[in-house]
Amino acid sequence: MSLSDATLTPPAARGPTPAQWAGGAILLLVLGFAWGAPLLVPADPLRQDLMRGLAGPDAAAPLGYDHLGRSLMARLAAALRLSLSIAGVAVLLAGVLGTGLGVLAAWRGGWVDRALVLLADSVLALPGLLMVLIIGVIISNTPLAFAIGLTLVLWIEFFRLTRATAARLLAAPGVQASRLLGFGPGYVFRRHLWPDLAPMLLTVAAFGAATAIMLIAALGFVSVGIRAPRPELGQMMVELLPYYREAPMALFLPVIAIFLTILALNLLAQGRRP
Repeated sequence: MSLSDATLTPPAARGPTPAQWAGGAILLLVLGFAWGAPLLVPADPLRQDLMRGLAGPDAAAPLGYDHLGRSLMARLAAALRLSLSIAGVAVLLAGVLGTGLGVLAAWRGGWVDRALVLLADSVLALPGLLMVLIIGVIISNTPLAFAIGLTLVLWIEFFRLTRATAARLLAAPGVQASRLLGFGPGYVFRRHLWPDLAPMLLTVAAFGAATAIMLIAALGFVSVGIRAPRPELGQMMVELLPYYREAPMALFLPVIAIFLTILALNLLAQGRRP
């Protein structure tokens, strides 16, 4: 092969790894259950029937009932939808905020870079759970408060990695040539920065979503998260813990749901093939 052929030959396509395929399949199953279960077996996750407390599965509740006679399938699906929605919104907002500020810091440098780094280090000094709790007190205990609080926790990782990568890319000859030719920031970002930033940001987003889901469940487990009777995975574990001898599977269901979701996101965050 001649040098010209080698130069014109596009690089080999990068495909998902087996771990990412497995993570994607598991995540699709979780999403399918969360949004598909209400369509297959419609049930109100708040409806109580004390006569069916801790009863086994039936047609109306294929996963059985909790201690208040509420459908575990309906509550588990609702809790998953809540956690996944909050995590998705938080990661999206954190990604936009962190990426934008990271590129700005690398592009401008000087006092802008130092001020943004100082801001990120100052926010990082606060524990993540404390940040979410503070926002929850200010805005009131709603899913929006959790999404905003988690955004303020997650954006820092996007910012730090974007800043470091963008600073290296902006010093490349191709970027310098584009800027000398008069191309604006939008073109430079799309043409030179985004192709290298996108795989990294997807990995950070997957880890960020896993972190968000764990934080939501942890707050629910210590009874300072989403308030009852709204279903939430950590809260479900606390409610069912006293009944683990009578109905162990009822307690394990939210644990399994969290495990599979975190596993799927961590597998998706695995690096791509070179």
